[in-house]
Amino acid sequence: MLDAELSMREHVSGTAQSCFYHLRRLRSVRRQLGRDVTARLVSAFVLSLLDYCNVVLAGLPTATLAPLQRVLHAAARLVVDLQPRDHVSQALQELHWLPIDKRIDYKLCLMVHKASIGQAPTYIATC
Repeated sequence: MLDAELSMREHVSGTAQSCFYHLRRLRSVRRQLGRDVTARLVSAFVLSLLDYCNVVLAGLPTATLAPLQRVLHAAARLVVDLQPRDHVSQALQELHWLPIDKRIDYKLCLMVHKASIGQAPTYIATC
């Protein structure tokens, strides 16, 4: 069990590093893009990485998911153009972005729902 948790921590750390890399690249051109284009690029480059295979992270402790939550906060700050010390809660609500643990729960519930109505891929539906 300890090896699995260590593996998940490494996965979360690698995902967070990749996301922060994309955020640094976007920050350098954010002023020229405008808010809508920035939001789309963040969604394409960062949120897609956060959401990719995040169902395997279901049930992990909050401390393990904390790096991904920091990525989400940094992404919201970039899109809304907040200062580092500004609260990000209102920005997350304005952007309609769920916290990481809720994103994982939502995706898991969606997969179960699709499996129950027969719209899931065959490798999920046959389990």
